[in-house]
Amino acid sequence: MIDSTRPMTTRSAAALLVDCLAVQGCDRIFTVPGESFLSVLDALPDRPDIDVVTCRQEGGVAFMACADGALTGRPGVAFVTRGPGATNASIGVHVAHQDSQPMILFVGDADRGMQGREGFQEVDFPAFFGPICKWAARIDDPARIPEYVARAYSVAISGRPGPVVLALPEDMLVEQVPASLAPRPYALRPAQAVCPDALAALFDLIADAASPIAIVGGAGWNAKAREHFQAFAERIGLPVATAFRRQDAIAPSSPVYAGSLGYGPNPKLVERVRNADLIIAVGARLGEATTEGYTLPTLEHPGQLLVHVHPDPEELGRVYRTDLALCCSVDEFAECAGLWEDEAIIGFDAGAEAHAEWEEWATARPSDAAIDLAACVAAMREALPDDTIVANGAGNFAGWWHRYWRYDAFPGQLAPTCGAMGYGVPAGIAAALRFPDRTVVAVAGDGDFLMNGQELATAVQHGANLIVVVVDNGAYGTIRMHQEREYPGRVSATQLANPDFAKLAEAYGAWGSRVETTEGFIAAIGEAKARSGVRLIHALTDLERIAASGATISGLRARARATA
Repeated sequence: MIDSTRPMTTRSAAALLVDCLAVQGCDRIFTVPGESFLSVLDALPDRPDIDVVTCRQEGGVAFMACADGALTGRPGVAFVTRGPGATNASIGVHVAHQDSQPMILFVGDADRGMQGREGFQEVDFPAFFGPICKWAARIDDPARIPEYVARAYSVAISGRPGPVVLALPEDMLVEQVPASLAPRPYALRPAQAVCPDALAALFDLIADAASPIAIVGGAGWNAKAREHFQAFAERIGLPVATAFRRQDAIAPSSPVYAGSLGYGPNPKLVERVRNADLIIAVGARLGEATTEGYTLPTLEHPGQLLVHVHPDPEELGRVYRTDLALCCSVDEFAECAGLWEDEAIIGFDAGAEAHAEWEEWATARPSDAAIDLAACVAAMREALPDDTIVANGAGNFAGWWHRYWRYDAFPGQLAPTCGAMGYGVPAGIAAALRFPDRTVVAVAGDGDFLMNGQELATAVQHGANLIVVVVDNGAYGTIRMHQEREYPGRVSATQLANPDFAKLAEAYGAWGSRVETTEGFIAAIGEAKARSGVRLIHALTDLERIAASGATISGLRARARATA
């Protein structure tokens, strides 16, 4: 404990904390202010190199920090207050954990002398957050702030990236520490280097394979990994599928891009994975969504060989039986693979075949719907730049963008793999602030939008250039789809009565347009493109057309009754 009565040049622990963040390269924090960390707020004006984004709810704070980490590869930083603030923010920590994205959440905590008494808004934060983050701790000694902050950065970005949570007792933050107490640079713990013998074994497996396929994207994936792995796959004709909501992991224009796995995939891609004799997973966890409930491939995958490349040794062999495991950085692996020469590999025709199958699947067909979302996505592709960033939350609406949008740029997709609603608008704001020269579109369903739509106020206040598309079918569509399949015609708790979202946008100081036809949507996109600031398109759609796969409410009811 620091003795604040000693005569020396001192500063507050909060000021030391902010200086430590600046030394780590933090240039932006997202927050809803709280009385438990007023001293941090007081220290921030002395660091104009750190931009402070004031949000409207802590869930939005954490989503923005998670998205910022995904965009930069550096931890997104969030500050929230204790109790309700921290529990609201927990959804973003959960997303960062399942998405393998670096993030640090600082939580203003109860005074040290009040803890253990169930004081005001008291929560045991290390216990609460421990299961959903890489490391959770409380800083009780202000002299150890440099140590904890440096470790937080190291943990968040090393191995499999993920979130860290640090609780900051309010009385600790106002203690005085010696001015000579300096920030500590973090020490990156590198993943194991690529093993040449393992790489040689991989190429032997590829040479012996008749129908290999790669599944890529996930922990540590970056522009370098994309560039080198794409070049490697194109050189040998290897089909490359992306893991769930990792569609920017390879350029869609690549002649070996096979499409995306997850909910509503191309049936031909599913069969290709099912029939593969060699599966090479790079960066992907092979989670439930990507693998259709651990059935694609199966956990033991008889008749198939599985190679798993991942930066975290604890992930390898944890769920799937793995025939060859490589623990290393995925970008280093991709670069080494691209440089490897093996005359035994003569190349595959499957890459071009898989790409042609995806092209057919991802090409919109005419529809008689008043608003044809496939045509709307195609119109967006025509109107907006190739490097547009698309952010979305969770719901059936996202299926149209997952199927018909082409994520050309990296980073180009922000979408929660854990299916968290309300992510799209906050993530879009984070992207718009991080890349002000790029077009950013946040796509949301009506239920999804109302989870965090109040962050439009944040976007307007901070001058974000952002297009928001709200797809309104008057229901929690995904749950309604499952409801119709399991209990046809028995609608319960899934109907929604919504406001006029275009007028709501105008109330926030944004531009809004309400459309009910495909032609109206196309015109609205053109007008939105010509404007700046926050622009919202409220698209009213038909609930009958429930999914991008072509499923309809009437069709689901008919099938459910036929099998009853």
